[in-house]
Amino acid sequence: MRQKSPAHGKRGAGRGKRSPGRPRSEQARVAILRSTLKLLAKNGFPDLTIEAIAAHASVGKATVYRWWPNKAALITDAFATSTTRKLHFPDTGSVRTDMSQQMRQVIKIFRSRRGRILSAILAAGQSDREVIAAFRDRFMRPRRQEAYATVRRGIARGELRKGVDLDLLLDSLYGPIYMRFLIRHDELTPDFVDNLCELVLGGAGPLQKRRARGST
Repeated sequence: MRQKSPAHGKRGAGRGKRSPGRPRSEQARVAILRSTLKLLAKNGFPDLTIEAIAAHASVGKATVYRWWPNKAALITDAFATSTTRKLHFPDTGSVRTDMSQQMRQVIKIFRSRRGRILSAILAAGQSDREVIAAFRDRFMRPRRQEAYATVRRGIARGELRKGVDLDLLLDSLYGPIYMRFLIRHDELTPDFVDNLCELVLGGAGPLQKRRARGST
């Protein structure tokens, strides 16, 4: 006579513990970011909606909100993700070279199709606090932290004087880039970047070096 195996053994065989919730799909996240950039470039910020982005990416609206709390965070992440790899600071042993190379990459992006997306973000940020806050937190702050490290290396090597105001120094370097980008009163060129670095970083050099240069 055939023995029946216990029912609970059958039920328990091969059954692992189920993890709570569904795993997030990296493919869906990338599709959402790409759709955001495409629709933002095409329609502009005011007409861009989470519903349209979800439809374009072939995902549900809930999937979008799983990663981003609002449209401002999403568009800023989309811009940052598409540019971050190109905006890392090198470490060449020269603060002037490090800053110049990174700033050249900045103007290259500003002059590309990504520049139109940045314009839309900055324009929307003038009347929408969420947008400008997201831009500061998700795009500018990570770049700023890298820039601090680059400048501090220059101070440690004696290229820049101790006690220099890091924020004032960086604002003096990048402020003119944003001004030319937004006002368009002159061109954003590699020569402009090099001259800007020479002017600002030269002025932030050790006092004895500046005095020696002035006496020659």
